[in-house]
Amino acid sequence: MKSEDESIQALTRAVQSRAKEDAEQVLADAQAKADSFQQRGREESAAERRKILARAEQDAQRIRSQAVATTQMKARTLKLASREKLLDRAFEAARKQLASIPQRPDYDRVLRRMLREALAHLETDAVRIQADDRTRQLLTDPWLADMSKETGVRLQLGPGLKQGMGIVVETADGHRQFDNTLETRMRRMRDRLRTPVYKLLEGESQ
Repeated sequence: MKSEDESIQALTRAVQSRAKEDAEQVLADAQAKADSFQQRGREESAAERRKILARAEQDAQRIRSQAVATTQMKARTLKLASREKLLDRAFEAARKQLASIPQRPDYDRVLRRMLREALAHLETDAVRIQADDRTRQLLTDPWLADMSKETGVRLQLGPGLKQGMGIVVETADGHRQFDNTLETRMRRMRDRLRTPVYKLLEGESQ
């Protein structure tokens, strides 16, 4: 499989070759037309010949400029597509590691941060917390009481999550909720981390 640089170089050569052929054909046609004027021997033929050649040169330059712009645009598109594939692979690898996070010894600290973030978004005084089975093991009454005291929000354990790892926090009336599962957090992070990950991946590929 060709590398990104090889693909861009091949694309550039193909576009520039076609542009050169088109420009040369424009100039050849103009030269033939100009020569026909010159053969007529009229005084105005020289001026007309110059006009034809000038227009032809302008057309040829336009074709060259368009070829350069087309090459640059296609090269950028190819490079962005290649970067997006790298990003997909990077986040897919990270997604596969999500299942190990609830098993980490510092997961309690991670969970507390996730809850604080959710409460900051909801801005309410009472919530229900939905969680996966592993996370629910940490959400004991003493844990909830401690976090309630810290945040000033009444915390109640709600039903378990059917999918996802982490927590979904909703207001007591159920009208608003904040999904702070690990999977959703990764999706939110993707756009924010796109540029830094691109730079990291490019550095590793050099």
